[in-house]
Amino acid sequence: MNGNENLKKVSKLLKRIAITGPESTGKSCLCLQLAKHFNTYCVEEYARKYIDDLKRPYNLDDIIKIAKHQLSNENKLAEKAKELLFCDTELIVTKIWSEHKFGVCPKWILDNIENHKYDLYLLCDIDLDWEADPQREHPNLRQYFFDLYKQELEKRNCCFGIVSGKGDERLQNAIKLLNNLLFDKTKA
Repeated sequence: MNGNENLKKVSKLLKRIAITGPESTGKSCLCLQLAKHFNTYCVEEYARKYIDDLKRPYNLDDIIKIAKHQLSNENKLAEKAKELLFCDTELIVTKIWSEHKFGVCPKWILDNIENHKYDLYLLCDIDLDWEADPQREHPNLRQYFFDLYKQELEKRNCCFGIVSGKGDERLQNAIKLLNNLLFDKTKA
C-alpha cells in the first residue's frame, strides 16, 4: 500500500512541515511547540513508542513497520488539519538510519521518499546539549548525521532551513524560517 493514497483526500492548501535532524536536537519538542503556536496538529514520532514496546533489538523489518505506521498516522492527522501539519520525523531520517544501522534501505522507503514530499523541512542543528536516552545510540556522530541529512535534502532539492538556538529562541527561529521560506514563497 502506497503511503500517499490518502493524500488526494486532503486539501491542497495543507502545508506539511517535516521536523528532521540528528538525535537529541529537540525535534519532538519543537514539533509540539510549533503545532501549539499555529493551533494545529503534530504527528508524533512513532518509532519511539514502537521501540519502547519492543522486547528485543529492532531489525530491518521493524524499520519498515515504523515507516508505514508513521505515514499512516500522518495521513490520518492530515485529514483533520486545515493549513499546517507538523511532522516529527520523515522518511529521509528512516533511510539514513536504516543505511547506517543495517547497510541497506528497504525499497518501500526509497519509493515512498520520492512520492511523499513536504512543503518545508526544518533541519534541527546540533547546538543543543546531548541528552542521554535509552533509544539514542550515537552521541559522538551528531555532526556526521547532520551533514548526511543536509546533503540528502540538498540532493533532493527540498525546501529546507536550519533551526538553531536554545530554549524559546529555537522556536522563534523556526517560526521565522516558516514565514520566510514557506509563506513568502507561496505569495510569489
